[in-house]
Amino acid sequence: MGETQAGQNGLTRIERTSDTKLVVTRTFNAPARLVFKAWTTPELFKRWWAPKSLGMPILACEMDVRTGGGYRLAFGHDEASSFSFYGRYLEVIPDARLVWTNEEGGDGAVTTVTFEDKGDLCLLTYSDRFPSKAALEAERGAEDGLPEQFEQLDALLAEMA
Repeated sequence: MGETQAGQNGLTRIERTSDTKLVVTRTFNAPARLVFKAWTTPELFKRWWAPKSLGMPILACEMDVRTGGGYRLAFGHDEASSFSFYGRYLEVIPDARLVWTNEEGGDGAVTTVTFEDKGDLCLLTYSDRFPSKAALEAERGAEDGLPEQFEQLDALLAEMA
């Protein structure tokens, strides 16, 4: 517990705060409303969510961003070889908070993302709460991918500003 690591460029902080919870923080050079928009607009989300190093584009991105709404992301080079992530939004507070389920596997996390204005910057806190320690251990990919994803989000936010 309490295991901490910094992302590739030191801007993304990753910490295991318990056996079942992963917390990632990053400050973005944009107001919370723009960062929230990049998380909730399918055309924007598709541009930054998939780490380029994976070489696996997002084929489809469906988002009904409201409490009780659902989402579905399909990754791959074509429909035949694609795989999907999906779930539903448990809480949506515009420009401030998103909470969703990850239902593609039996041990999916509940993800919470908060957006907090700090002057002209946004402090983003991303946390995954898993049902067990084993489920968290099985999802080490998020820890590896999020720093790269957040760098891609930085680049998109610079274009949007």
